[in-house]
Amino acid sequence: MPDDRAAPPLAPPMPLNRRLAVGRTDYILQSLDASGSVSVADMSMTLGVSRETIRRDLKALAEQGRLSLVHGGAAKRAVDEPSLATREAANAAGKAAIGAAAAQLVADGMVVLLDSGSTTLGLAAALTNHSDLTVITNSLPIGLLLCRAPGVKVIVLGGDIEPNDEAAFGIETMTALAHYRVDLVFLGVSGISPEGEFTDYSRLAAEQRHLMMNAGKAVYVLADHTKFEHGTPVRITPVPHIAGVVVDAPPPPRIARAFELQQWRVIVARGER
Repeated sequence: MPDDRAAPPLAPPMPLNRRLAVGRTDYILQSLDASGSVSVADMSMTLGVSRETIRRDLKALAEQGRLSLVHGGAAKRAVDEPSLATREAANAAGKAAIGAAAAQLVADGMVVLLDSGSTTLGLAAALTNHSDLTVITNSLPIGLLLCRAPGVKVIVLGGDIEPNDEAAFGIETMTALAHYRVDLVFLGVSGISPEGEFTDYSRLAAEQRHLMMNAGKAVYVLADHTKFEHGTPVRITPVPHIAGVVVDAPPPPRIARAFELQQWRVIVARGER
């Protein structure tokens, strides 16, 4: 006997352009899982669509928190580093000592670029008594601190604010760096490998810090002893004009030898730990 019960209605077919977009998204995410990064050029050629289409796809995925935009493409989101407040509380005395030592490298009248981070925030606190000083930074706490110092002019770089770091990161931030002439760059890093390489948590942060180094005539890296042999996954490409490293304790022998081979001056800040 025939079944008179009506079959459930079929779902309407997904529009073709939507199916194509979903397919591209899946392929992009699979490629990120496999290699850690993708380029606009490669995805455009592989998927047979324009670079502008790929850029829109990547932007949409970034807004969903599924990847990080980098120059020319995108990178897989890395494990987040601890919050700025957490890092400020860790080895506060050592970071204050590093900041005081680094401040002695700064002369009145200079233009300096301060990277975001808890150690560079310690340097900012030591710069409040300088005069005729211009500070460029991507850090909101550094900008807020130094804008209250009468002798310091502050320029805050724009971009997408990373809540964990309370600072601007991204294409807009990196593009803005090309507009400034900088005497000294003070860079923070997430780790220093046993081979003496500076490392970070994400490709976006590492690429931005590399461009920060390129913006200055000389670069000093600020790192407290907890960064020695601390492994974070992304290497920060160095530049020839790194002048030195300011630390709160002598680095382990292997790292010290690597710094010596690079002819980087090691400044050991004196302070209570």
